[in-house]
Amino acid sequence: MTVKQKTIKNEVTLSGVGLHTGNKVTMTFKPAPVNYGYTFVRIDLEGEPVIEASAEYVVTTQRGTNLEKRGVYINTSEHVLAAVVALGIDNICIEMDAAEPPIMDGSSKYFVEALEEAEIIEQEAVREEYIVKDIISYKDEKTGSEIILMPSDEYEITSMVDFGTKVLGTQNATLTSLTNFKHEIADARTFSFLHELEMLLDNNLIQGGDLNNAIIYVDKEISEQTMTKLKKAFNKKDLTVKPNGILDNLNLRWANEAARHKLLDVIGDLALVGTRIRGKVIANKPGHLVNTVFAKKLQKIIKQEKRNNVPVYDLNQPPLMDIHKIMNILPHRPPFLLIDRILELSDKHVVGMKNVTMNEPFFMGHFPDAPVMPGVLQVEAMAQCGGVLVLSSVPDPENYLTYFMKMDKVKFKQKVLPGDTLIFRAELITPIRRGICHMQAYGYANGKLVVEAELMAQIAKKPKEK
Repeated sequence: MTVKQKTIKNEVTLSGVGLHTGNKVTMTFKPAPVNYGYTFVRIDLEGEPVIEASAEYVVTTQRGTNLEKRGVYINTSEHVLAAVVALGIDNICIEMDAAEPPIMDGSSKYFVEALEEAEIIEQEAVREEYIVKDIISYKDEKTGSEIILMPSDEYEITSMVDFGTKVLGTQNATLTSLTNFKHEIADARTFSFLHELEMLLDNNLIQGGDLNNAIIYVDKEISEQTMTKLKKAFNKKDLTVKPNGILDNLNLRWANEAARHKLLDVIGDLALVGTRIRGKVIANKPGHLVNTVFAKKLQKIIKQEKRNNVPVYDLNQPPLMDIHKIMNILPHRPPFLLIDRILELSDKHVVGMKNVTMNEPFFMGHFPDAPVMPGVLQVEAMAQCGGVLVLSSVPDPENYLTYFMKMDKVKFKQKVLPGDTLIFRAELITPIRRGICHMQAYGYANGKLVVEAELMAQIAKKPKEK
């Protein structure tokens, strides 16, 4: 069963302070087009730089998951991303006028409420989902932290925490469906131990912290000096330790609130994979470091599987378009017409084919003793496939020409030789607008990926004959 992508219908804004910086911040959730993903935009900086929510941009995981791209930072991104993922949102733009999202009450509760207020709507594109077929795992031998991902009918998460302290003990939490996130996980607040708190205070951190947005577990005797420091930091005249070992804090929302918050963090950190997951996550002693290392590993596996997932087409079947129909659409002509057949065509994708023979004119000079199809012509052939896609969107393609605008992330994986059959598949990255086609294209031969690129082309009216 296919599921449509989702975004929000309206903009919605939240304000607060960053936990560690103490800086005031205004954050605005904005709708985004299909296949956009999650991005943070720093509107307080010149040029309003964009940072995609991707594991490749994780730089540090101390006191939160922190992203950096070209010197621009987003700190403690996990609580916001957990809310976005759990509500089934696929595309959203998150604008901020500071580096750190507002801590609110230390949970995802207020982000969930704001996003629901903005109204979540379906979009006209199918959601991409990574279906787990084999067990994938990562273990930090030093800490014993481990994440295991295994097949399941939907996204499930279990977190198990054990910090070796009597005050917290061993806790477990399980979420069997993201639809239960709002009621079972979203309200779980961040927490810290007293010894960690002392270190943060000594380093002038948690400037935005107070006893309303973090649970403090007292895992050691509090000295008079430390108590004085805590009273000053939290602007309290009196502080006490409750019987359950929590520092003069709010009441726990669940006995296993710590395990639930760690589960929340896992969801937020794994959002950085960039693809929806259908599988069961078991996280033993999770933390931002092991979460994000696993996210990077999974991201690489998904990309590799995409590259190796060579589509299979029955070339014995009559094509959707033969060479004559192709020439009715494309303005190209031999020897520069590099597509022989169109096998599939929709309003979002196209599949084309080229038989590479020794009769190709470029083999005369490239190279006489070792014929290899030039990479630029492989890219041109993919672009011609895209030309069929974009020209099929107008009623009179014979009156248009196609022009290359941009190519990006071009990679050549294998040589293309005489006798090879090239299969090209191009998919829209964004909808066709004003005759501009932005697509991701792949070329395959002999059961392997040989070329890939992001391409952009535009159609324009043919000049009138004088």
